[in-house]
Amino acid sequence: MDERAVVTCFLRNDGEILLCRRSDAVDSYQGRWGGVAGHVRDDSGEWRDPEAAARAEIAEETGLADAVTVVRSGEPFRVDDDGRRWLVHPFLFDCDSRAVEPNEETADWEWCHPPEILRRETVPRLWTSYDRVRPRVTTLADRTHGSAWLSVRALETLRDEAALAVEGRADGRETGERAGDDWAALADLARRLRGARPSMAVLENRLNRVMTAATDEQTPAAVERAASGAIDQSVDADREAARLAAESLPDRVATLSRSGTVDAAVRASDPEAVLVAASRPGGEGVGVAESLADATAVTLTSDAALAFELREWDAGAVVVGADRVLPDGRVVNKVGTRGAALAAAAAGIDCVVVAASDKVAPTGDYDLEPRDPAELYDGDAELVVANPTFDVTPADAVTAVVTEQGTLSTAEVAAVARAHREWAAWDE
Repeated sequence: MDERAVVTCFLRNDGEILLCRRSDAVDSYQGRWGGVAGHVRDDSGEWRDPEAAARAEIAEETGLADAVTVVRSGEPFRVDDDGRRWLVHPFLFDCDSRAVEPNEETADWEWCHPPEILRRETVPRLWTSYDRVRPRVTTLADRTHGSAWLSVRALETLRDEAALAVEGRADGRETGERAGDDWAALADLARRLRGARPSMAVLENRLNRVMTAATDEQTPAAVERAASGAIDQSVDADREAARLAAESLPDRVATLSRSGTVDAAVRASDPEAVLVAASRPGGEGVGVAESLADATAVTLTSDAALAFELREWDAGAVVVGADRVLPDGRVVNKVGTRGAALAAAAAGIDCVVVAASDKVAPTGDYDLEPRDPAELYDGDAELVVANPTFDVTPADAVTAVVTEQGTLSTAEVAAVARAHREWAAWDE
C-alpha cells in the first residue's frame, strides 16, 4: 500500500484552535473538518522536513506564517483508510493572530475549543493528532512561560479530559485509572494540576473556580462547560489588566522575567525604550529582550547590574508580573523582583505589578520552588546552596497592583483573597 506522509497543524489562540472545512478543490475528504494540513513532499515530489512542510502549509492555507510559534510536534502515526495509508505528523503552534486568509482548499473555518473535534465530521483520527500535542499535566513543568499562560494550559487539560468523558472516549485520557467515576477522576485531575506548580496562585484559583461552578451537577459536561468558560474569562482578564496598566506606563520602563500580561502591557504602551534583566536562573529575560527588539529600543543587562542601571539608564518605572499576590499585598515573583523593587523605591521609581486578580492567593502560604543546586555549584565543598525560583517583595515596595478590576489597594487585595478562599471549598 502506498504511504503518503502528511502534516496536521493545530493553530492555538487564546485557548481555541483553528479548524478548517475542506473544500471541493482538495482530492480527499471534501467537506470534512481538519487542521491545517498538507503533504510532506512538495509539489515536485521532493521530501521536506515535516516542520518546514507544516510552516509552508500554514502560509499557503491561512496566511499566518509570521504569527505562529511551534509549541511541540507529536509522534507520527499511521492511518489506513479506504485503501490509502497516511503517515501523519501532528504539530501544535501558538498563533498571535486570528486574521485567517484562506486559500481555495478551505470552504469554511472557525476558531473553537478543541472538543469540537469530537463532535464534527472530521478527517480520519483528527483527535489522535490533537491528542499527541495537547496540554497535559507535564506541560506545567514548563519554565519559560509565565503563570497566566500556564494556567490556561491547565484549564485546557481539564476541559479536554472532561470532553473525553462526556463522549465516552478513553483514548489519551489522563484519568483512566478511575474509569466509571468521572467526577472523582476529574476532581483528582484538578488536584494534580493545582499541585503541579504550588507557587502559582492563578492555577489554584482558576481550577477552583471551575470545580466550584461544576459542583452542583458533578458531571463531566458541567466541568467542560465551566473550563471552557474559564479559559475565555481568563484570557479577557489578562488582556484587560494589560490594557489598564499600559495607560499609565512611562516612556522608559524596566522589567524582568517573562510575563505574557507584562509583555502585552509594555507593547500596548509603546515605550521609547525598555531595560530588561537577563532573569537568571533560566535566563528567560534574554528571550523577552529579543522579542521586544523589533518594536522598541532594548537594553539587556545582568540581574546584578539592574539596581544600578535603573538610575543610570533613567527608568521611569519597573513593571513586573506576579506568580502570587499574598493577602497582605506582598508579591511572590521570579527571583530578582524584590531587589528590583527595593532599588526602584530607593531611586524614587514606581514599581508596578501587572496581574489578573486571579493571582491573588487565598492564603499567605507560598512556595519558592527551589531549583537544582548544581545550577549554582557542583563542586566538592560542603556548601548549602540557596537557588530559589521566586522571591517575596514587601507590599510597601510595590507602587501599584494593576488588575482587570483596576488598581487594588491592600484592603481590596485582602477582599479578593477571601473570595478565593470560598472557591476552595469544593475540595473540603
